Amino acid sequence: MDYVYLIILLALAQFMFFTIRTGLARSKYGVLAPKTQGNETWERIFRVQQNTMEQLVLFIPGILAFAHYVSPRWALLLGILFLIGRQLFSWLYIANPGKRTPGAALSILPNAVLVIGALIGVVLQLV
Repeated sequence: MDYVYLIILLALAQFMFFTIRTGLARSKYGVLAPKTQGNETWERIFRVQQNTMEQLVLFIPGILAFAHYVSPRWALLLGILFLIGRQLFSWLYIANPGKRTPGAALSILPNAVLVIGALIGVVLQLV
């Protein structure tokens, strides 16, 4: 389980990086708070941060439950895919939002497997 916690902390560190990058980009691109629109590059950076936060809501409880009820090793592998997917999503989305699909898929698919797998694991434990 220690590796699962490591993956969660790495995902949170990655999110912190995206958040700091978003904050620093505000002044660079002249999008002062409370605005969330104005410069297209800033909006892309902001959307990466927001989308990552949305995915973390599924990822963290999903990986914990999957590791407990299914397999910590498979949870680790799915967590690594998630981290790679988030980073790829960030690079692709900022460069060209239309090309974000590979990164999005490498985030969404592990999340789906984690949540659905954990749900199946819990149900099997209960019956």
